[in-house]
Amino acid sequence: MKIIVVGCGRVGSDLAVRLFNRGHEVSVIDNVSAAFNSLGADFQGRFIEGEALSQDVLFRAGIERADALVAATNSDALNAVVGHVAQTLYNVPRVAARNYDPHCRLMMETFNLQVVSSTSWGAQRLEELIYHAEIRTFYSAGNGEIDLYEIVLPDDHAGLKVADLQIPEQSLVVSVTHAGRAALPAPGMVLYGGDLLAISATFEGIEAVRERLNIGKGA
Repeated sequence: MKIIVVGCGRVGSDLAVRLFNRGHEVSVIDNVSAAFNSLGADFQGRFIEGEALSQDVLFRAGIERADALVAATNSDALNAVVGHVAQTLYNVPRVAARNYDPHCRLMMETFNLQVVSSTSWGAQRLEELIYHAEIRTFYSAGNGEIDLYEIVLPDDHAGLKVADLQIPEQSLVVSVTHAGRAALPAPGMVLYGGDLLAISATFEGIEAVRERLNIGKGA
């Protein structure tokens, strides 16, 4: 793919190198030439110095044929505008934007952008580690609004049914692995001690599941 990364700070430079190493054609835009030093000598993508909202800069980066653009500067306003311009004026198929200040997320989402907030996501991960040391998160959707968790069912809760751990709009058991075989569970499936459960849940939902299973009580 032809991908444009706007912003060559810590996030943008790491992303650009990852994408290049995967074989993509990568162009990086930054208004400070020294920022490109963080890409390393092995990076063979394109460097474009200038303001990301400049039409000339965007054309030099190849926006008219770009498959994707990531706005990863430290300015939420710039990321939102660049992402919006890429979507609406240049019809870039895939656009994502970094959110720096969580208070600006709503503003960015009004532009219909896919937004990643490292601050919000990181804070929630840390909170979950405090509350849910016995529960492993292995996938996060959006900015942590919905996560997939793995839980080993305690032996003293054998006989529960899948429905006992499902809360409307908060938690859903998406798979049960028993004796090494995974299955898509029906609500009436009976669970055994040691079963590995994959549960999709909000933070409130997984807290309710933890309470139901007495996981972490007294910690």
